[in-house]
Amino acid sequence: MIRLRSKKKKKQLMLSKLARNLITFSDTKSIISEQFRTIRANITFSMPDQELKTILVTSSTPGEGKSTNVANLGVVFAQEGKRVLIIDGDLRKPTLHHTFKTFNKVGLSNVIAKKATINEAIQETFIFGLHVLTSGPIPPNPAELLSSKSMDALILDVKRDFDIVIIDAPPLLSVSDAQILANKCDGTVLIVNTGVVEKEAVRKANVILSNSQSIIIGVVLNNYVTPKHQHYYNEYSFGE
Repeated sequence: MIRLRSKKKKKQLMLSKLARNLITFSDTKSIISEQFRTIRANITFSMPDQELKTILVTSSTPGEGKSTNVANLGVVFAQEGKRVLIIDGDLRKPTLHHTFKTFNKVGLSNVIAKKATINEAIQETFIFGLHVLTSGPIPPNPAELLSSKSMDALILDVKRDFDIVIIDAPPLLSVSDAQILANKCDGTVLIVNTGVVEKEAVRKANVILSNSQSIIIGVVLNNYVTPKHQHYYNEYSFGE
């Protein structure tokens, strides 16, 4: 006999997953949330002499937690009073519409292909000040779309309307998409899953970003365990 999950259990499961992905929203006083605020501060002061409005977040390989980092960074910037836009630039395996419980019928791919306007595609989230531009339908030619003049125009438009624009990009060693986007953004944050990703992969990712003339404003060590003498450690596991 198949038993259907009760509505109460479904809601609990949804809230549990939301809390895992958006801990900066569900538990603002946690150590993890404070770490994200520290990352926010480091990003803000990383380029004091230049305007930093578009930030690319990527990793060297899949599964290092870049998308969860993107979502939580967006939250802490919005909590600071910024008008924030998160763009799901992963036109191959998008995830941010799941994180923010938004629709993905119209998104980035539609806007670049001129099948929709930016205003039609951008969605408000349940977090004040935080907006999302989902990936939209997965196209057959992601790299070509991201390297187009339409993408350049889109970035210029959103820079005028938002204080901070954070773009979630595919892993650097998998496809060329992140390298293309890195060249278009003011700075790049590289996510490194400590103890999992190989050092050589990180080195290759760094070379790719350098070749794209991207400014690397920081590296986030994901799942890093601090020494015991520092009295606490990060047990939170970030998901892609």
